[in-house]
Amino acid sequence: MEKVPYDARLARACVPSLTRWGVTPNQMTTLSLLLGLAGAGLFALGDGAAANWGAGLFVLARVLDHFDGELARYSGQTSRFGYYYDYVTGMLSYALLFAAIGYHLSLGPLGLWAWLIGGLAAGIAALSMPINLLLDREKGLTGGRAIGYPGFGGFELEDGIYLLAPITWLGLLGPFFVLVGVGATVYALWSLWSLIRLRMARGSSSALP
Repeated sequence: MEKVPYDARLARACVPSLTRWGVTPNQMTTLSLLLGLAGAGLFALGDGAAANWGAGLFVLARVLDHFDGELARYSGQTSRFGYYYDYVTGMLSYALLFAAIGYHLSLGPLGLWAWLIGGLAAGIAALSMPINLLLDREKGLTGGRAIGYPGFGGFELEDGIYLLAPITWLGLLGPFFVLVGVGATVYALWSLWSLIRLRMARGSSSALP
């Protein structure tokens, strides 16, 4: 039996109260987007104190990103618009965060390398969205469900972004950002290979007599 990630468990525990308060899935998605953009904007200021606040806001945004899907399923408000809206907001949040951190770190020892890593990570974040959409289509996912991330023991690959806040506060953003760039690349390659493998399997099965 698949282990439900801890952040998804938190979302499931909270959605009954959100439903009673009349909160909609798209409102949660919008809140997550606004917090993510605010976090990225604070990093772009280039100030250490602003970056600390930006890291906290972005991590909060990523936690809340799990609430919209759980809320949609719990309240029966799944929709095609909400499905795409969630994907687009996630892509924008990550792409702008990577670009903003790249600028922030370019003012320090990393210099031009920070720009290059930030641009690469932002581009990969944008590229991952259409790949994931195609993966969902290949797997026939409906009802607001989307592909999962590789994970273990209640944590998923994307949960590494939660370390952004404590690492920024400890002044270790530079090394972490390099690892994030590597992780984003690995995830994009994993997604692309998963898509290719599914299409190859489908092609093989359709060729059988």
